[in-house]
Amino acid sequence: QLQASGGGLVQAGGSLRLSCAASGRTFTRDLMGWFRQAPGKEREFGAAISRNGVSTYYSDSVKGRFTISRDNAKKMVYLEMNSLEFEDTAVYYCAADHNAILTAGLSYSSRQENYDAWGQGTQVTVSS
Repeated sequence: QLQASGGGLVQAGGSLRLSCAASGRTFTRDLMGWFRQAPGKEREFGAAISRNGVSTYYSDSVKGRFTISRDNAKKMVYLEMNSLEFEDTAVYYCAADHNAILTAGLSYSSRQENYDAWGQGTQVTVSS
């Protein structure tokens, strides 16, 4: 089970930190990802992190502004979001992939169909 939190309303240029708590899983085996779905749009990839936390992957739209991290001891994954833009407004979902290899890469990590568990989503609204 995955539980996302930390969303809210923020002005453009501001920051938010999302958290995702995992339970009932062998968290250290999981590739973890953050995806988002804006109103009227399909869900898209944002960021992912390998199970050992060494490798991170980002979409072009968030690279340089967002940072994904994890704490395996706490079974938590985070998404630090800086320089937020109106276009970042979306519901953000954390996801877990139990079958990914350690060096999954961006192409694999960005595919939603590879993830076997999803959180409920947390709303991020950026006002312009």
